[in-house]
Amino acid sequence: MQLLTPLFWKDYELIDVGAFEKLERFGSYITIRPEPQAVWDRSLSLKEWEQKAHVRFVSRSSSSGEWKMLHKMPEQWQIRYGIGGKEPGLQFRLGLTSFKHVGIFPEQATNWEYIFESVTKLKSFVPEGPPRFLNLFAYTGGASLAAKAAGADVTHVDSIKQVVTWAKENMDHSRLDNIRWVVEDALKFVKREEKRGNKYHGIILDPPAFGHGPNGEKWKLEDNINEMMKGVLQLLDPKAHFLILNAYSLGFSSLIIENLLTSKAKGNLETGELFLKATAGNKLPLGVFGRFRTF
Repeated sequence: MQLLTPLFWKDYELIDVGAFEKLERFGSYITIRPEPQAVWDRSLSLKEWEQKAHVRFVSRSSSSGEWKMLHKMPEQWQIRYGIGGKEPGLQFRLGLTSFKHVGIFPEQATNWEYIFESVTKLKSFVPEGPPRFLNLFAYTGGASLAAKAAGADVTHVDSIKQVVTWAKENMDHSRLDNIRWVVEDALKFVKREEKRGNKYHGIILDPPAFGHGPNGEKWKLEDNINEMMKGVLQLLDPKAHFLILNAYSLGFSSLIIENLLTSKAKGNLETGELFLKATAGNKLPLGVFGRFRTF
């Protein structure tokens, strides 16, 4: 089992984490947000946190809350990530949402690098055209942008129209184009693609623990992931392909990922945890992953 953390962030920093919160820098601005896995104490004092932070998220329920301003900052701003070590790289518009998110999951940068590297290598195995890449549960599009920056033909699928619009903004800010946008329930999309016989050279999916499709379809990770993976594995191009399955759910083991993917990976499977290391020293676990490629 591997432990992976991003190595190339300049516009993001996990400053400290503890007491069920995390202190993070996104570009020039510092936030305090809830973190259910941070069961240990802070390394810095609460006073130091509040002196550093521009804004703090205060939960009102399990799914929403509000931001308390501590120092002046805009409600929207931008950061960038130098994919493949190249600048200016990918550009992201961030914002203070009512669900504590700001529009990016920084730990996913390690998956973006794997995607960029894999698509770049795939070009020599796919002479008939650009590698086809599918991003399921795609959120604001970090993985889609990474694949596009490497030269893939990208399909981006998410069930929330406003989030897809946000991803389009990020594409424009990153000076990329021609991503295919699909607002649909991910499982329905996979089943339809399977019937059509469509194939992809690369697929990533980062499903939530719970969710809903645009027409009220219910998603629960432990109930639906097996059916989802059976369909996804049928969409992989038989000549050359790679796949990443990422899951952030308390109590979800990387052994579950291993059991779902072992038969298709044929000995090439990597599994483990993603984490972020705080400048103050602690390591924050942020999901389990499995990935493999055939080239």
